Amino acid sequence: MILVTGGTGLVGAHLLLHLVEQGENVRALCRTKSSIEKTENLFSLYHKPHLFEKIEWIEGDILDIPSLEIAFQNIEFVYHCAALISFDPKEEDAIRKTNIEGTANIVNFCLAFGIKKMLFVSSIAALGDPNAVETTISETTEWNPEKPHSDYAISKYGAEMEVWRGQQEGLSVVIVNPGIILGPRFPEQGSGALFSAVAKGLSFYTLGTTGFIAVTDVVKASVQLMNSDIKNERFTLIENNYSFREILNCIAESFNVKRPKWHATPFLVNLFWRIDWLLSTFFFQKRKLSRDSAKASFSKSNYDNSKIKAVLNIEFKSVTEYIETIAPIHFVK
Repeated sequence: MILVTGGTGLVGAHLLLHLVEQGENVRALCRTKSSIEKTENLFSLYHKPHLFEKIEWIEGDILDIPSLEIAFQNIEFVYHCAALISFDPKEEDAIRKTNIEGTANIVNFCLAFGIKKMLFVSSIAALGDPNAVETTISETTEWNPEKPHSDYAISKYGAEMEVWRGQQEGLSVVIVNPGIILGPRFPEQGSGALFSAVAKGLSFYTLGTTGFIAVTDVVKASVQLMNSDIKNERFTLIENNYSFREILNCIAESFNVKRPKWHATPFLVNLFWRIDWLLSTFFFQKRKLSRDSAKASFSKSNYDNSKIKAVLNIEFKSVTEYIETIAPIHFVK
């Protein structure tokens, strides 16, 4: 049997659908039974509502040891997708506790229950920092602890250290580092915020660059890696590197709304996050733009996906074409 953590998130929900389509026996962890509604809706979106009933749901949490005792019974393989994704400095403690301590718990249970293989969904945020002569970031780029990193990046890097600890203690592991993951029906999570902002009439764009990938390709690559003899490796998962302007324009065209018109220069973005901080501090508003998010929006990072393509001989679908496919169904209930 296969255990999936984070089954109510974008990657986990698509992974569950793929696994049950393949006839796998699957168990998924959820905090409450009411939280699985989005996953159930996703199955309906793909016209597979009958397959949802094949999932065995366990109420629990990666920080709740007793619930993990139940979840790990008779499990052979584990996909660890659960994570807290946030760039709000006020959530620093929660981010690190969930992503590092939670992953440590999963690793410990994998070791205790003799799990055959664990796949951890990390992030390109946990990859290294290119030096002066490097133009791209890959699996071998070294992490520089002296450079500034977001709390989320630090938490994912710390989580990877727990996974490698498990590997040293005898656990077979694979880590995937996806770029920004695009997919439908999760408008409040991760990249879904991009779709929501454009649909509401986003006026500004930035010229920062990063890696993007379709959620279906993250799932496809992850399952192929799990089913292979590959172990104790990590893989960067991106289709290509795009500027935020390109992605926002593509979303706008797919929604048939106006493209973001104004270039938000680094000066303006840094001004925006400071204003946002003031509103959050003195008027208790939820943060919309942190310093780390602001920096990421105009940073130009290029990622190398040659390792995964060579190892699996895999081709990823065009992100821009994928956006055109999912945009019309993004907000449909």
